[in-house]
Amino acid sequence: MDMQGSRQLAVTQQQAWDALNDPAVLKACIPGCDKVEATGENQYAIAMALKIGPVSAKFTGKISLTEMNPPASYKLSFDGQGGVAGFGKGSAAVTLTPNAEGCELSYTVHASVGGKVAQLGQRLIDGAAKSMAEDFFKRFDEEMQRLHPESYAAKMVMGDVTAEPAAGAGIPVWVWTVGAAVLVAAAVWLAR
Repeated sequence: MDMQGSRQLAVTQQQAWDALNDPAVLKACIPGCDKVEATGENQYAIAMALKIGPVSAKFTGKISLTEMNPPASYKLSFDGQGGVAGFGKGSAAVTLTPNAEGCELSYTVHASVGGKVAQLGQRLIDGAAKSMAEDFFKRFDEEMQRLHPESYAAKMVMGDVTAEPAAGAGIPVWVWTVGAAVLVAAAVWLAR
């Protein structure tokens, strides 16, 4: 499964980078996430519960960040197990580009799955991945508004942001990339 896209954030490139490198922010923003813990330099253990169609499972895995170019970009690799439900692995590239509105987050995710989840239809998996990604973006945007209200207030005064920003309007690199990669991988795990 491949997924790519971009999101405009109402925070600065550095604010987005900092949030994406904060395990507490990530845990709060990833739907079903129970744990995000640092296990080494640029390495994290993650645990989350997912339900896609009739399949529910708890997944555990690891995430590694490489080719880090703070605060502009990094690559992420992930590997997870969901017991009898299946497994997933993949990679993602994330880039933060500053602009007049804050910064733009661009991403490309490649993921593969196996096990029981592979028996679910691709349409069901794609729908679940999209839904989880939108939920992540909404949560992340709310967290960025909480952490950086001045950025959102300034954009609202200028008429650039509505009182309820669009989903994904404030997503930093690390959080979004990891969150999106995990969500896509989990959806792929459950789908194949």
